[in-house]
Amino acid sequence: MPDTITPDPRRWKALIFIALAQLMVVLDATIVNIALPSAQKALHISDGNRQWVITAYALAFGGLLLFGGRISDLWGRKNAFVTGLLGFAAASALGGAAANGPMLMGARALQGVFGALLAPSALSLLAVMFTEAKERAKAFGVFGAIAGAGGGVGLILGGLFTEYLNWRWTFFVNIPFAVVAAAGALATIRETPGSRNSARLDIPGVVLATLGLVSLVYGFTRAESNGWTAGGTIGLFVAAAVLLGSFVALEARVKAPLLPLRVVASRNRAGVYASLGLASIAMFGLFLFLVYYLQVVRGYSPVKTGLAFLPMIATMITGSTQIGARLMTRVAPRWLMTPGFVLAAVGMLLLTQIGLDTSYTTGILPGLMIMGLGMGTAFMPAMSLATHGVQARDAGVASAMVNTSQQVGGAIGTALLNTIAASATTAYAKSHLAGATSKQLLVFQSMVHGYKVAIWWAAGILTLSALLALVLINVGHDSGASPAASGDGEDAEDFVPVMAH
Repeated sequence: MPDTITPDPRRWKALIFIALAQLMVVLDATIVNIALPSAQKALHISDGNRQWVITAYALAFGGLLLFGGRISDLWGRKNAFVTGLLGFAAASALGGAAANGPMLMGARALQGVFGALLAPSALSLLAVMFTEAKERAKAFGVFGAIAGAGGGVGLILGGLFTEYLNWRWTFFVNIPFAVVAAAGALATIRETPGSRNSARLDIPGVVLATLGLVSLVYGFTRAESNGWTAGGTIGLFVAAAVLLGSFVALEARVKAPLLPLRVVASRNRAGVYASLGLASIAMFGLFLFLVYYLQVVRGYSPVKTGLAFLPMIATMITGSTQIGARLMTRVAPRWLMTPGFVLAAVGMLLLTQIGLDTSYTTGILPGLMIMGLGMGTAFMPAMSLATHGVQARDAGVASAMVNTSQQVGGAIGTALLNTIAASATTAYAKSHLAGATSKQLLVFQSMVHGYKVAIWWAAGILTLSALLALVLINVGHDSGASPAASGDGEDAEDFVPVMAH
C-alpha cells in the first residue's frame, strides 16, 4: 500500500532546527582539527596517538551510518533526531571536560556514534517533509549550502576559540546548538503516521556493514601513517572487501535487509553516491593542504586561516540557494551537478599556481570563490536526488548512504592526497638538495610543490566526479511531488524524462 505523506504545516520552522543540527555535525568535522595542537599539548598526547582524536570519530561515524539510518526508519525520524542531538551534546560535554587523552578519544568516538544516528535522520526528515517540487528545492538548497559550507565555518570557529578562548570550547559550542535544535524539533516536527519501517532489525547485516566500513575507513587511515603496502594496511582492505561483499550477498537474500538493494540499485542514486564520494575526496584533501599552506608556509594565525575561507562559504551558499535551488525545478540534475563539479575543478586548478609568496587576493581568493560556487551548485541537486524516489520507509537508510559516501570519501581523500603530497615533497627535496642555498627555503619549496601536486590530483578527481554525474544521472528536472510522498516509485525516474527537453 502506498505511503501517504501529508505535508507538515510546521515544516518551515522545523527546517531551521534541522539545518542547525546539520551545521553542528558538519562543522564538528573540522573545528577540532584547528584545536588539536592545543589539546594535544594540554593533555600530553603523544604524536603517535594524536591521530586517534580524529580517527575515533571517523571510525564510529563512518562505520555506524547505515545502522543509524535503519534505526531512524525503525524508531521514527523525529525520535532518532532528538536522541542523536542529546547524545551528541553529552559526548561533546565529555570531550570538553576531558582530563586526559583516552577520555578525549572516547568522547570523540561517542560523538561519532550519535552523529551516525543524527545525520541520516536529519536528511530523511527533509525527504519526507518537503514533497512539493519548489518547496523541496528551497529546503534542499538550505541543507546543501550548510552541508557544503559547514566545514569552512568549523575552521573559522576553531580558530577563534583556540586563539581567544580555549580548545575546550570547540566541544562545548555543540551543547547550545544541540539543545536548541532538540527543543525546536520537539515543538515543530510531527511524526508522519505509517512512515516507519517496523521490520525486524537485520543484526547480521549490521555487524557486516559496520565492521566492513570500519575496516575500510581505518585502512585508509593506516595507509596514511604506515604506507599503502604495509601488511596491516593490506589486511584491512582485504577484510573490508570480504565483509562488504558478504554484506551485499546477505542483503540480497534476507527478508528485511539493513540496506534494501532497491535503494542503491537505482542508476541515478548510484550516480549521486559515487559523484559525491569522489567530490568529498577532493574537497577534504584540499581543505587539509590549504590550512597547512596558509599556517605553515604563509604564517597565518588560526583565526586568519579560518577567515580566509569565508568568501568560499559565501559563494557556496550562493551556488546552493540562488542557482541550484532556483534551477532545480527547470533543469535536469546532471546539468547542475556536472557544470558545478567542473567549475569547482577549475577553481582548484587556479590554486595549483600557489607559491611561497602568493598574494591571497590575486592568487588564492579567485580559486576559492569559483570552487565554492561550483560545489554549492552541485551539492544542492545531489542531496535532493539522493533521497528522491525512495519510499518513506527507506528514507533513513537512503540518507545514510549519502553521508556514508561523503564520510568514506573524506577518509580516502585525507589519506590518499596526503600520501601523494608527501611523496612529491620528498622527491622534490632530494632532486633539489644539491643546488639549495638554504635548507629552510628548500623545506618550504618542497612542501608547496607537494601541495600543488596533490591539488592537481584533487582537480582530476573532481573532473571524474563531473563525468560520472553526466553519464550515470539521466533523470529530468523535479517538476512535481516527490515520489517519496506517494510511494508510487522506487526510483527518481518519476522526474520528467530528460528526452523531453
